[in-house]
Amino acid sequence: MKRENLPAIVPIFPLTGALLLPFGQLPLNIFEPRYVSLIEDALGTHRLLGMIQPRGAEGAGIGDNGDIFDTGCLGRITEFTDPGDGRYEIVLTGLCRFKVEQELELYNGYRRVKVCYETFLKDLDPCETEITNRESLIEALRQYFDRQSLDADWDTLKEVPDSVLVTTAAMGCPLKPEEKQLLLEASDLSNRAENLQAILEIAIHGKNATTARH
Repeated sequence: MKRENLPAIVPIFPLTGALLLPFGQLPLNIFEPRYVSLIEDALGTHRLLGMIQPRGAEGAGIGDNGDIFDTGCLGRITEFTDPGDGRYEIVLTGLCRFKVEQELELYNGYRRVKVCYETFLKDLDPCETEITNRESLIEALRQYFDRQSLDADWDTLKEVPDSVLVTTAAMGCPLKPEEKQLLLEASDLSNRAENLQAILEIAIHGKNATTARH
């Protein structure tokens, strides 16, 4: 997407624990009426909506009316299925992060915000960048997955580009909401990779791990 095509007003889906990053893909099952309306409106126009986390929400859930974080991510609906039972199954592909400037009145029951992309315009650049902690990050992922009894295709992970590795791991690991927000707000891919490794090491080793940083 080009800078000039980024919408100034974005409908949002506030969901605790959901992380959408640029070029990442997030599957969602949409069933609540207000968000079914959001998806239908998006499908009828530009297929764009924003993912953002509620502030202070405990556990996984939808933030209907409370405060939201200042930073979210614009996504495009790139896949959708209509099972015919009043819900939608979609895949949202991340485009660019945004800062919330103002929340507007509800529209068809869902929330909308006025946003600014200036801080994150580099998200639109698909060029490949490298990280400096690839091997140690993969090792931290391996230990974390062992502790969580999770499976992964390690041979494939060793071959994917750095951006795919970091984005997939950040979005896929069952991290705390505030940890996911930290990863969303990371300044660049290298910073996100460092923070992700620190978060994983904290989970593995507790207080002996390096503290994650912006």
